[in-house]
Amino acid sequence: MTTRYLERPRSLEEALEIKASRPEALFLAGGATLIAMKNAGLIEPEGLIALEGIQALRGVTQGQDGSIRIGAMTRHRDTAACPLLTGSLALVREAASQIANPPVRNMGTMGGSLANADPGADYPAALVAAEAELELIGPSGARRLPISDFFVDWYETALEEGEILASIHLPKPENRPSTYRKLTRVSGDYATASCAVALTADGGLRAAIGACGPAPLRARVAEATLLGRLHDPAAVAVLGEALVALSDPVDDVRGSAAYRRRLIPRLLASTLDTLLEREAA
Repeated sequence: MTTRYLERPRSLEEALEIKASRPEALFLAGGATLIAMKNAGLIEPEGLIALEGIQALRGVTQGQDGSIRIGAMTRHRDTAACPLLTGSLALVREAASQIANPPVRNMGTMGGSLANADPGADYPAALVAAEAELELIGPSGARRLPISDFFVDWYETALEEGEILASIHLPKPENRPSTYRKLTRVSGDYATASCAVALTADGGLRAAIGACGPAPLRARVAEATLLGRLHDPAAVAVLGEALVALSDPVDDVRGSAAYRRRLIPRLLASTLDTLLEREAA
């Protein structure tokens, strides 16, 4: 079977109407993943619905309350260069800047990456640590859910039939640093393990580990014990072990499950040290 048609809607409403009449078609965002899979013979959709012409899905804006909206069709390169992503949201900008290589960052979109739900991708851990919410729009209307509820299982999301991931919503950035780090075999590869950490205004942190399970790991109860104790290695180690306990890594070409489990506490500690040094400077 070959792909027989390409639809180019100009609005969300039109895209949803086409999907309703042609449920076999796949939505096409930037194409960095979908087209690569098609070229490799892994998928052969009967039809594609390209979202590139829908202006409502593009761009980064800041609301009067300081919260930030990122359209799902915003390119990685634009997210990486966005001046609004500062302080506790800088980790999102850093994650975008580490995706693959310039050609992919010029093509790929945040929505397309999230919808693919690859555990080794860069955005998931960063957005979990940023406490993002996602807006999904479908035949039944719009709904928002925390990103921690979006990833259901390996390569599976909470998107329902006919829904489009329309936008990503971030809280007002706090004036404390954040960062995203990943360990890879080679530059630009998917993560063997990744870590996103944001310091909070009350002296605590939010931390998420990626590529060590079907969804990013976050241990909220253990995080709470670090309030005011970010410089205490023993307290940091407790959080690291809690994250290890939540992990469900696999053996693959990027590393074994056992290796990933050993990485988690070390990557967390080194990422936090980097942030504390950055703040002190």
